Amino acid sequence: MSKPRKQKGKTDIAEREIYQHFMAWLKQTWWGLPETDYTLPLIRAQYTPEEASILTGMPFSGKSLEELAEIKQKDPAELRNRLDAMARKGLVFRTVRGDTVRYRLNDFFFIGRTAFWPGHRDKLSKTLAPLHNQHYYHGGFEQYKHTQAKGLRVLPIQETIEDTKQVLPYEEVIKVLDSQDYFVVTICPCKHRKNLDPDFPNCEYPTEVCLHFGTLGHYIVENGMGREITQQETEDILRQCAEVGLVHAIDNQQERPDTICNCCKCCCIWFEAFHKLKHSMSLTPSNYHIHTNSQTCIGCGLCVKRCPMESLHLEDFPEARGRVTIVTEGKELKNKTGKVSAANIDFCIGCGVCAYKCPTKSLVLERREVTHHPPMTGRDYIMQYMSDLQAAKTQL
Repeated sequence: MSKPRKQKGKTDIAEREIYQHFMAWLKQTWWGLPETDYTLPLIRAQYTPEEASILTGMPFSGKSLEELAEIKQKDPAELRNRLDAMARKGLVFRTVRGDTVRYRLNDFFFIGRTAFWPGHRDKLSKTLAPLHNQHYYHGGFEQYKHTQAKGLRVLPIQETIEDTKQVLPYEEVIKVLDSQDYFVVTICPCKHRKNLDPDFPNCEYPTEVCLHFGTLGHYIVENGMGREITQQETEDILRQCAEVGLVHAIDNQQERPDTICNCCKCCCIWFEAFHKLKHSMSLTPSNYHIHTNSQTCIGCGLCVKRCPMESLHLEDFPEARGRVTIVTEGKELKNKTGKVSAANIDFCIGCGVCAYKCPTKSLVLERREVTHHPPMTGRDYIMQYMSDLQAAKTQL
């Protein structure tokens, strides 16, 4: 009898309709749902049909359990169990304030992080990683090609800034940390996603380097995606990241940032957007750019290797050959190449990664002539992002 096969066909059609309705709903978030050949397979892998059905129509702003039970016409106790389980999967955002618990639907961009923050290496994670990667490479990040408002802003390494008197509070990592009261670290989702995908080599950089604060931090810990740490441990991680050449990048907003990423050019979605997807920008640059003292540079090339934007090179400077620069404790370093470091300022993001390890301290960050202030709040950032998208559409 062909009855089971026929039933399976009906089930497949019903499930596809559930997912199509859910995808249509996800498109209404600020991020939308970029459609690629990998979108539907990814959604199917990350959400069960039951989860997709429950989440279709779920508000994008926090609602109480009672409000959601009325919206979804479900028993509150049963719905709470479902939502709490989906919060642990990173599909729903759950907050607790006093006796009130609120839930909201996580957008598609957000679930690309929650899936990999915990650092799982289970079957689901190994299934999701290639799907997220291919979705990204085949149009899933295309909308950012048309925006000036990038999701992350470079946070310069403080020790590399020449004149710290002009540093603004949102540019100084210690002031950012001092404004927080809860600190969390997770696995970097970009690195972990690549490490799980057999089509990519393992990233050589540390992976437990994504830092989170406040409400987001509590959500992460409560749902098993990361661990609480101290402010001192947070500062230690930042120092270790600067040492190995990772770029500090923070939410592109002045008030209440909740994330500092530590990014490598081989895995970070923003750097790959520039290097592989050929976007005109990667992260939003800091208000600084690199400057080289050609009189002390020994042309060792370390800065060129560390630059995540490949904006540094060594140029011929014959009079520098044989010149000696005296560094710490009277140690002498000689220019053996007859070259010095030079930068393409147009591509410099002002991170300070190159300057941080310069053996002669010949590289420093100088303030740009024009200071660009990031959006004040996360909501302001989203409004600017959407405005950029709309402006781009009118020009097409």
